[in-house]
Amino acid sequence: MKPFWRTPLFVLCGAVAILVIANGSRQNFGLFLVPISGDLGWGRAEFSFAIAIQNIVMGLAAPLVAAIADKWGPIRVMAASAAFYAFGVYMISISGTPETMTVSAGLLVGIGASGIGFTLPLALVGRVAKDHQRSLWLGIVTAGGSVGQFVFAPVSQGLISGLGWSDAIVVVSMIIALTVPLSLALRPGSAEALSSPAPQSLGAALTEAGGHRGYWLLVTGFFVCGFQVQFVGTHLPGFITDSGQDAELAAWALAFIGLFNLIGTLAAGWLGGRYRKKYLLSMLYLLRAALFYAFIQFPVTETSVLVFAAVMGLLWLSTVPLTSGIVAQIFGPRYMATLFSIVFLSHQLGSFCGVWLGGLFYDRTGSYDAAWWLAIALGIAAALIHWPIDDKPVERMAAEPAG
Repeated sequence: MKPFWRTPLFVLCGAVAILVIANGSRQNFGLFLVPISGDLGWGRAEFSFAIAIQNIVMGLAAPLVAAIADKWGPIRVMAASAAFYAFGVYMISISGTPETMTVSAGLLVGIGASGIGFTLPLALVGRVAKDHQRSLWLGIVTAGGSVGQFVFAPVSQGLISGLGWSDAIVVVSMIIALTVPLSLALRPGSAEALSSPAPQSLGAALTEAGGHRGYWLLVTGFFVCGFQVQFVGTHLPGFITDSGQDAELAAWALAFIGLFNLIGTLAAGWLGGRYRKKYLLSMLYLLRAALFYAFIQFPVTETSVLVFAAVMGLLWLSTVPLTSGIVAQIFGPRYMATLFSIVFLSHQLGSFCGVWLGGLFYDRTGSYDAAWWLAIALGIAAALIHWPIDDKPVERMAAEPAG
């Protein structure tokens, strides 16, 4: 019997731990928006632009990083990305101009997060999991990001209140550095799965996906997820405080999103193994649009904020195990890192637009109303886009033995 640290289950646990730290820290940068902007005498567009650049760099770098990982193995790539991410977050603490903030919070963090964020941990777990486990295991990994968001929200707000935003960022970077040894620890448990022969070349996999209409519908639809999630994650704290509520409520709103997303992603992973993932995705996007509409119709109170955060949490990253699961279902898990990273690039383009336009609309109009209405319209469009996806395995997959 193998020791636990050499099993796929250990890889699952390690990937969850990595996303607790990596995604938890990244999803709470919105808490730093107001203190950084106020302390440095900026409008909100400057820091929003840096975070928007982070998201688009993360998306642009992800296919290259994933291709390197698919070619040479994901473990070392994840460890190197983790080190780069920790360094980029530390550099935020000494960035005193919009230009240097764009380099640190935007370029450096974006490159590092492209390898230690969702793409490679999900792909690694997708390769070690059996076919009947995959949807649920992807949901469990995604839930790790939810736990991290729940934990990091009050921790980050407490650090900001007690140390100031600059020292708080330094502490966060030190926590992120723990993902370097965590990544390296996953090598023994994934060695067998990573050494299996590839059924096709990377180039052939890209050609196959490029000719599949359903793949491009996934790419298009995931843009909306990025727009909605990053707009809410970055600007919800400011929206709440602008409405007369305190920063503590804003932090707890993000924490509630993370807590309830733990339930949502696990449920999505479980449901994705039993029902058509594309229909579940359409329902999720419609529910998001309805939630946004309801939220902006009522006065902003402690109750309305926490109810919104709880429901949003159920829908927050539930799209990730379903979307990545469709990629593996159609094309197989071997090149899931590269193929999902291209879908994820669209997500990050949406993230760029959500973060930047949210700040731009606010600075131009003094309100987030236009951004909320755009998020509603995009949610309806995404529901329509996912419905007709052909999610059957390609002929090559149907001819291969089950994993």
